[in-house]
This record gives sequence, structure tokens and C-alpha cells, in this order.
Amino acid sequence: MNTKKALPFILLFVLALLVLSLKNCRQTSRSQPTLRVNKIVDTVFSNHVDQPARGLNRHPLSIHYSKHAKCRMECRHINESEIKDILERGTINYRKSELQGDPCRKKYAVEGLSKDGQKLRIIFAPCGNEITVVTCIDLGVEWACDCK
Repeated sequence: MNTKKALPFILLFVLALLVLSLKNCRQTSRSQPTLRVNKIVDTVFSNHVDQPARGLNRHPLSIHYSKHAKCRMECRHINESEIKDILERGTINYRKSELQGDPCRKKYAVEGLSKDGQKLRIIFAPCGNEITVVTCIDLGVEWACDCK
């Protein structure tokens, strides 16, 4: 008699487990596309050395400085470590960037604060595993520079 009384409770328990497992499966399948999209976005915008052709490579093998960039850096008191910090941690300003055309012709305007509090915009031109600093702009102070 005890088994007959326990049978409905056992069936109810098994049914509850089934419902919970179905709910978990459904939630997992819904969250996977979001994770996949986030992974794609991260890959495009924080590109690593092994994927140089897409997006801004935040960790290039080498950084080159144009003559104009060196002049601007000197008169605006911006050093190479600040440039690297903005490249790695800065925010891309898409309105000021030129992203049309061939990968080696794109220019990324990356903005951020330097360690000494300057609000900087650095223009980077990536090509493969290398990047060129085109110019540096201090958004808070108008410096008198004679760079041509």
C-alpha cells in the first residue's frame, strides 16, 4: 500500500525534473546566439596579432610614428607609453575615423585620457601586424605647434 501512495509523488517529482531540464535547455539555446555575436564583435574591434586583417589591432608587432606625429607629440608633451595606452584602452570615435576602402588605408581615431589627465585623440593607421601613428590631438588644450 505504501508504494501505491508514493507513486503519485514520485511521478510528480519526475515531471518537475523534466520541466526544469527543459527550461534549462531552452535558456541555454537562447543565450548562445548572444554570446556568439559578442565574440564576433570582440574579435573585430580588439583584434590580436594572429588576426591582423580585421579591425583595429590593439597589440601590433610594431608601432611606427609619422614625422607629423612625432612633431605633435613633442609640442603637446605626449610620450610613446601614452600612445600605447590609448591604443590598448581607448575608445574608437567612429565619426572621426576613416574606415572605408582597403584595410591598409583605414584610419582609426582613438580617444582616451593619458596618465597626466590629457584628453587625447590619436589617429592610427593599421596595416597587417604594424600600425602607424598619423597624428596626436590634445582635445583639452590648443597647443602652438609648428608642424608641417
